[in-house]
Amino acid sequence: MISGTSRSAAYGLFFWTALAVIGSYLVFPLERHLKLGIDLVGGFYITLQVQTEEAIKMEVQERMLSSMHRLRENQLPEPINHRYEGASFYLTFATIEETHRALQCLKTHLGDESIHTEGTIIVSRLTDNKVQEIKDWSVQSNIEVLRKRLDKTGVAEVSVSRHGERNIIIELPNVDDPDRAKEMIGKTAQLEIKLVEGAASSEDDLLDRHDGILPEGMMIVTGKENGEHTRYYLVSDYAEISGRDLKNAEPSLGGRTNTEPVVMFEFKPEGGEKFYELTSKNVGRQLAVIVDGVVYSAAVINEAIRHSGSISGGFTWESAQDLATALKSGAFVAPVTFEEERRIGPSLGSESIRQGIMACFIAMLVLFVFSLWYKVCGLLAFTALLYNLLFIVFTMAWLKATLTLPGIAGMVLTIGMAIDSSILIYEKMKELLASGVTFKKAVEEGFSDAMVVILDANITTFLMGAVLYWLGTGPIQGFAVTMMLGIISTLITGLFFLRSLFIIVLHYTGAKKLSI
Repeated sequence: MISGTSRSAAYGLFFWTALAVIGSYLVFPLERHLKLGIDLVGGFYITLQVQTEEAIKMEVQERMLSSMHRLRENQLPEPINHRYEGASFYLTFATIEETHRALQCLKTHLGDESIHTEGTIIVSRLTDNKVQEIKDWSVQSNIEVLRKRLDKTGVAEVSVSRHGERNIIIELPNVDDPDRAKEMIGKTAQLEIKLVEGAASSEDDLLDRHDGILPEGMMIVTGKENGEHTRYYLVSDYAEISGRDLKNAEPSLGGRTNTEPVVMFEFKPEGGEKFYELTSKNVGRQLAVIVDGVVYSAAVINEAIRHSGSISGGFTWESAQDLATALKSGAFVAPVTFEEERRIGPSLGSESIRQGIMACFIAMLVLFVFSLWYKVCGLLAFTALLYNLLFIVFTMAWLKATLTLPGIAGMVLTIGMAIDSSILIYEKMKELLASGVTFKKAVEEGFSDAMVVILDANITTFLMGAVLYWLGTGPIQGFAVTMMLGIISTLITGLFFLRSLFIIVLHYTGAKKLSI
């Protein structure tokens, strides 16, 4: 029931005024508190393509080596030859009997793969569903890695979203150092630790030691150039210890002089155990620390090491920080390539802001003229509309949501829709007043009766906005956010703020009714 007591009016006046003052203080100036999208402040659009085939290749390789390890654990004969191709790997055994014994063992180990024999060869192929799962996982994992990396380089709240089957779109709005951000984006950061099987000043020298043929299961990697002659290293093509085993990585000082920038890394417990086993069994041998296919250091193992290690290689402090960040955020599941890069200048963004503000101003002016149709009650409805707009901007700043150009469009649309709530209430009040009820009674029943219709209309629209946000990307999500916030704001201002305005105006003016 509408109360005309001074207490209700005073409480209402204090609450809504305090909320408006606090909201204005927290929001203005807008450029300080409200985060603007790339289409408003300028920046970079970068499109990456994930090489999902590499993720499948790594998965097949890992499954093959894991299968061979399982055979050794069960004391079964090892294959005399092994290879992988596409989504399949092949293990060749000496006899049919060995092949069938190995098949029975591997069937339980590789339950989600198709596995069969062709003579003395075991063929294991990833199912189509598993291949698609790996592709989806590689794209999504790369997205998470990118978000962590860019956040730690000062590009907080950057938009990283999937586009199509294997593309990733990155929006870098108003970044201070786009070149550094792009360098971090392209860094694979694949850490591998392998024993050195041979080293030489050229690839030919390494191959000559093996009759000119690269040994099976081996690969040649290049050493990082530090002003000296480039070294080449023969290592296994599979790393038992990789970036997946890392717990942490930080830049530090070390090296030969203890003053050089290096990257210190710490293993997870299980990674530490693997590292201890590797170093304890190979004291006196060289151990290569490889990042993205380049040997950064190849030191001799003097004693067993369990928990940590370091990477040196002529770093600057900034490059050491970047590598530590990349290692800590995780390596890409699959490599990425730059497909497209577009720059949006700030002048275009300024023009968009100006036109967006002009559109809001014109929309408010038209609605003000329209509200005069309902006389004094129309002015109250317009006041609620201004409060609605302030509430949307305040909520976006509080949630740290990004305002984009489509978001401004959503805000204008919300302003137009918000007046509907007042119209429904006022038309109901007119009907009640025409039937002879008092003004206070008409206000009370007008709000109560219209509430169901208002809730129904706005809830269905809110659900559509939620679907747009869930399925959309970038600009569509910006539109959906402002529309959903606008709907919540409309319900609050239309059903509660406007009703309080009637209480306040009726009490402090002493009027019995207002023109409508």
